[in-house]
Amino acid sequence: MCGRYAFFSPAESVRRLFALAAVPALAPRYNIAPTQDVTAVRAAGGARELVLLHWGLVPRWARERALGNRMINARAETLAVKPAFRDAFRRRRCLVVADGWYEWQAAPGGRQPWFIRTRDAQPLAFAGLWERWTDPAGGQPLESCALVTTDATASLRRIHDRMPVVLPPEHWPRWLDPDCADVPALGALLGPGDDARFEAWPVSRAVNSPRNEGPALIERAGGPEPA
Repeated sequence: MCGRYAFFSPAESVRRLFALAAVPALAPRYNIAPTQDVTAVRAAGGARELVLLHWGLVPRWARERALGNRMINARAETLAVKPAFRDAFRRRRCLVVADGWYEWQAAPGGRQPWFIRTRDAQPLAFAGLWERWTDPAGGQPLESCALVTTDATASLRRIHDRMPVVLPPEHWPRWLDPDCADVPALGALLGPGDDARFEAWPVSRAVNSPRNEGPALIERAGGPEPA
């Protein structure tokens, strides 16, 4: 699964990379957690837009918002059949923008967190699904999302057996295209990708608490050698 990540790239870098018309000033965040608002790119009127989405997908048919607390990740293998995700998989896909993510490895004395990113240190795009939910009791609609996960690459598997799907730029147009409902073609995009793209190193257990923030959270800590 993916339950914590970081996004700190400058707004202009994000604008250029994702071919956006404009990007507002973005505060760096080093410990993004479920139920918070996250930055995502989606299709809008033939272009792309940057939006904030609640992390924890609330299906349209949900009776209450709290259901989304269990819907932070969506397994790539079951997107087409799981009721909570299958409609969004066909019609409402997005890219969740990040610079890297955290995963926890079983270790003596407690789980060891690692920070994982692409070796070029560029912003990356998690495959995401988004949904718009209206509270039956009234109020403003809620737009929420889930991150798609897949089997980890060979080198990352020693940390955890799952990872978010990191889509390379050449796959972004198809993934974002709301008119593409070709389930097999979309599913083919959702593998772990090239193992050599990624690097990882152990970090401080301070990241365990979502109250902690700042660039020190991604600094290498004493522990196993980087992957």
